[in-house]
Amino acid sequence: MRIHNGYLYYASERVVYRNKLSPGKLVPETKMDTILTEETEQRGSIWHITKPIAFDNDGHMYVPFGAPSNACQDLIMTPGGTPGFAGLNPCPELEHYGGIWQFDANKTNLKQKDGKKFATGIRSVVAMQWNNMTNNLYVVMHGRDDLHLLWPDKFTPWQNAMLPSEEFLQVKQGDNFGWPYSYFDQMQNKNIQAPEYGGDGKMLAKDSTTKMPIMGFPGHWAPNDLLFYEGNQFPEHYKHGAFIAFHGSTNRSPYPQAGYFLCYVPFVNGAPTGEWEVFADGFAGMDTIVNTSDAKYRPMGLAMGPDGSIYVSDSRIGKIWRIMYKGDKDKFGKEQLAKMEKRKLNAHIRTPDEVKDNLYKNSAIPGEMVYNTYCISCHQHNGRGDGNRFPPLEGSEWVNGDKRKLIDVVLNGLNIPITVKGKPYNNLMPAHNFLRDDDIAQVLNYIRQNFTNHASPISAMDVKKARKK
Repeated sequence: MRIHNGYLYYASERVVYRNKLSPGKLVPETKMDTILTEETEQRGSIWHITKPIAFDNDGHMYVPFGAPSNACQDLIMTPGGTPGFAGLNPCPELEHYGGIWQFDANKTNLKQKDGKKFATGIRSVVAMQWNNMTNNLYVVMHGRDDLHLLWPDKFTPWQNAMLPSEEFLQVKQGDNFGWPYSYFDQMQNKNIQAPEYGGDGKMLAKDSTTKMPIMGFPGHWAPNDLLFYEGNQFPEHYKHGAFIAFHGSTNRSPYPQAGYFLCYVPFVNGAPTGEWEVFADGFAGMDTIVNTSDAKYRPMGLAMGPDGSIYVSDSRIGKIWRIMYKGDKDKFGKEQLAKMEKRKLNAHIRTPDEVKDNLYKNSAIPGEMVYNTYCISCHQHNGRGDGNRFPPLEGSEWVNGDKRKLIDVVLNGLNIPITVKGKPYNNLMPAHNFLRDDDIAQVLNYIRQNFTNHASPISAMDVKKARKK
């Protein structure tokens, strides 16, 4: 949501709307205008379809069109990616997706063709804002997923948890930030060639014109909003800097989930200092977050009030916090910042130890091992999903029902709206037909005999028969 020129702008997955605000009234009473509609027939999947919006000072509106895939895999043959499969080259998605488009902010009933591509190589964006101080567009990009799942011979589970970076980008017209051909590695501080295009985790990006981010955060923290602070309530330290709401990871297993806090990035003379701080923490209500669904709250949106207070919204139950500063601004300094610096040692923020922080370092039964490798990042350790994008397995009619239907989902994937335990879901389930018949049988028996489920067994022969159909 954004307020611009007296209008309240908001968006669904496909459409951007606005209402004229009435002076002195909180709820708009005017008719709703349709500003932009994405025609999704050619998209092929519903991944990364969110429509954040930003406005510059010259009458333009900016809207990202997220990539339909993880790393430009063949959307027909393997929409979620198959281990060892190369990405399409050149990537056809970049014609209409994986970038930010610029539109005339004074027009309504727009389609994507009515705008122009402003920047490319940007996989998925939720956090975006125009910075009036620098007169530039900034975004924090969601990096790609599944480096270990898709390339187990090149990336360890630890690298999969840490990489690639969530990239903080200053976006100018014509910029290319590399997706899907490369990604930013914040530990090496380099743009690295993606494995789908010949990379091995060390090879530098082949395209030397790929722009570098202004900063890189650890992988999968999920940056979901960005706010440049221009208020006067907080100490001078926060003036002109950037607040980022990290919604929290879902796919860092076998390591603890991470993020779930409000970050602050100081800016000096229009540029980030290269450091970041923990500004507000504790939303999850716990440390060592094993399952995303364990987190009590997940910070989602940011806004600044007229008095300089910051408001933070939550996506779990819709709670909103107001953050105010009541202390002596002249006495704010290193001592106060040092207290927050210690929070970087918490399990959901620090860099995990590759051995000690592995939640599944002990041996597991075969079915559980398959689950921990391929399923846990979405459906979670407790089988309850994340309550939003990924459906639960616990008590699911899909898990406990017709085994042929369940086998078909694993073999061929699923890319249609479904209902699980009375709740609708509309996210992509990639095909796992690269797994052996025994592997599929074992993992399905694992989920059918765990998470409060008690369904009949599935044999490797059952999978073999289904595969032949």
